Amino acid sequence: MSDPRTIVVRGAREHNLRNVSLTLPHGKLICFTGVSGSGKSSFAFDTLYAEGQRRYLESLSSYARQFLGQLAKPDVDQITGLSPSVSIQQKTSGWNPRSTVGTVTQIHDYLRVLFARIGKQHCPQCGKPISAQTREQIVARIMELGEGTKVHILAPVIRGQKGEHRDLFEDMLRKGYARARVDGAVHSLSEPPQLTKTLRHDIEIVVDRIVLSDAGHARLAEAVEQALKLGVGSLIVQQVNSDQSAGSEAQANSKKTRATAADDLLLSSQFACPNCRLSFSSPSPQLFSFNSPQGMCLNCEGLGTSYDFDPDSLVPNPKKSFLNLAIEPMRTRIGRWRRHIYRGIAKHVGFDLEAPWEKLSKKARMALLFGLGDKHVTYEWKWSGGVWRHGGKFEGVVAELREKHRKAQSPMVRAYYEKYMRKAVCQSCKGARLNSQALSIRIADRNLNDVCAMAVREARDWAGGLTLTKTEQAIAHDVLREIRGRLGFLCDVGLDYLSLDRTAPTLSGGESQRIRLASQIGAGLVGVLYVLDEPSIGLHPRDNDRLLQSLLRLRNMGNTVIVVEHDEQTMLAADEIVDFGPGPGVRGGEIVAQGDLDTIRRSERSITGRFLRGEERIEIPQKRRSVKTSSPLENQ
Repeated sequence: MSDPRTIVVRGAREHNLRNVSLTLPHGKLICFTGVSGSGKSSFAFDTLYAEGQRRYLESLSSYARQFLGQLAKPDVDQITGLSPSVSIQQKTSGWNPRSTVGTVTQIHDYLRVLFARIGKQHCPQCGKPISAQTREQIVARIMELGEGTKVHILAPVIRGQKGEHRDLFEDMLRKGYARARVDGAVHSLSEPPQLTKTLRHDIEIVVDRIVLSDAGHARLAEAVEQALKLGVGSLIVQQVNSDQSAGSEAQANSKKTRATAADDLLLSSQFACPNCRLSFSSPSPQLFSFNSPQGMCLNCEGLGTSYDFDPDSLVPNPKKSFLNLAIEPMRTRIGRWRRHIYRGIAKHVGFDLEAPWEKLSKKARMALLFGLGDKHVTYEWKWSGGVWRHGGKFEGVVAELREKHRKAQSPMVRAYYEKYMRKAVCQSCKGARLNSQALSIRIADRNLNDVCAMAVREARDWAGGLTLTKTEQAIAHDVLREIRGRLGFLCDVGLDYLSLDRTAPTLSGGESQRIRLASQIGAGLVGVLYVLDEPSIGLHPRDNDRLLQSLLRLRNMGNTVIVVEHDEQTMLAADEIVDFGPGPGVRGGEIVAQGDLDTIRRSERSITGRFLRGEERIEIPQKRRSVKTSSPLENQ
């Protein structure tokens, strides 16, 4: 029987490996070295790691495996003692642009919890701290809508959660509630809607339907009290117009009544601004996620950048007039119908459509490009019978181009429009990715975006220097410990210069590999086989020391660490070295030496040993190319 404390490989023939058999100890730092192409990666990644992954997939149910597919078995006779495997390679392809240094290391997740639990909320409009609102203040705010106004008092019980929620409907019906607004539509709880469990839903219970009046003040106060209790400190007041109220009994029993967000007034007993008369929902970790509809900036959908038409690119020749297609992607001649629309805009704003684009005022250009918002414009259509006047809103040429780009089926057509589009910082969130409520919550005068914009070393100092009350310390103790620890791990692997909001696709291969290494250290796994691909590439010797300390920390936690490496410093720190060779490709695929550093030095077949003994070296050139000391700027 094989020793359970070892990994035993028999007859590995993957790629250029020549029937290699090898025994590796568990819980050690092992360095695979040798000339390039000698079979190091074939043994580490394509044999050990691949077999570990294949065994993991086979341990899953047949239902799960049908979605994950099958992995081919490596060309090897037998592998015993193999533990769960994690590969940390120098690859950046396939990373989502929504991923950042903070999300990959899970620091962002802990920061979201920290801000949701001890953050101080401020009003997004005036910036003043938000205070609690009494029941009497809430009732008075509702009465300001005016006597005779028909309202529904709603209690929000589900916010953006997946599921069918059948138990909730049954529970609310037993408690005496008759209706609920589900995803904006009012339903009878005796006939609740069938919800798709894979989609997110919003559910509010209709507590009461009231016509505001002085005589009904007591009933309104009771409904507010009940809604705040059911909605955990929050309620929604929906104004109902006459069309919605007519026949509402029949609609509530059999049909569904559609409401709009503009009809809603959110009121909270916990988070309200007395100055701006605004209320806010209770902060949750989802509020600080730019990947969640609750927290993301709706303008850029949480990306921080917008990909839109660039006004400067749209008009390559400003000497042309608008009617002469100064806006180039309009492409076709402007017909009579569109011409009378644009003439109406010109008459409303006051400019000449025949004038060159460069002569138009900024107001005229903005009106043609981006419309006039909610302003009503009167258009005149002249025909033989007279003049037909009609009105409406104008959204602008850019809105028309966006719609054409969105509907384009041909890749060539889409590529044509994209020539005039540019990526720019979102004007709504200024690149912060989050909505205004999330950005108005602060800890020590910093919001979440401010912390994520810091370099890792600055964020570590900020987290370590927080001054909290005893209550806040009790709440945030565990979360802060994780944040400080993971920031420390990033510093240990030499990434203290990165910011937490740095997007993953912009990282180099070495940076992404070390980020994953720091994440694995923070995860605290034990009994795992880690396989790393040349992690020292591109590192300063000082950072190389930090990297080795991190690898040793992984080993000391009870893991087996295999490093494919050429670095002498790594070999010195390794518990065991396996040297592949003797040459590359078909001349390699064998193990020429295995053991400690002295064993490799004494090996006659090992090319690595010759360099370690000093028999071979890469000589420094005696003659170097001359370097020009003067720059082109100095000669000007």
